Amino acid sequence: MTFDMAKAGMQTGARPSLDQTSQHERDRFWMGFALLEAKAAREAGEVPVGAVVVIDDRIAGRGHNAPIGRCDPTAHAEVIAIREAALRVGNYRLADATLYATIEPCAMCAGAIVQARIQRLVYGAADTKAGGVESVFSICTNSSLNHQVEVESGVDADASRELMQGFFRERRKSAGVKEANSGAGGVTDRSAADE
Repeated sequence: MTFDMAKAGMQTGARPSLDQTSQHERDRFWMGFALLEAKAAREAGEVPVGAVVVIDDRIAGRGHNAPIGRCDPTAHAEVIAIREAALRVGNYRLADATLYATIEPCAMCAGAIVQARIQRLVYGAADTKAGGVESVFSICTNSSLNHQVEVESGVDADASRELMQGFFRERRKSAGVKEANSGAGGVTDRSAADE
């Protein structure tokens, strides 16, 4: 089954009417598109992480994990979305952008977010084993760096966490491995895909 972004309403550059909504409602709206990207990753057999970059209430870039399919260890959802947004706007600095990611970005992606000068990061579930934003490292808000990012966490965290946990549950099941702890909170670790 092929995931069709257009059928799912995910058209880059689409601009909805969000004038009368709260910031939390806006965040949930855009996170919905990141979740669609995560589902596309899952369908491609990749760890289900999705991201979108939003500038002026438009999706400027989108991406989902694809390191296996692209044979590229840097092909994380956030990096792909940032690259697409930078190309679209014609600038490697995305100062007015908000990046929505389903899972807390890893250290590499957090570094890319800082380097792109993204204004705001909104993510869903924490990555308690490898999170580069709050859980393990604090890259996006580190005062030693020349740019700090405003961070909002926990937006649609349950949906993001369930996608990740479901993916690894199925993976263990198909590998014939018994699930040792069905309630584990740290299942969001992207590196677990390599185990």
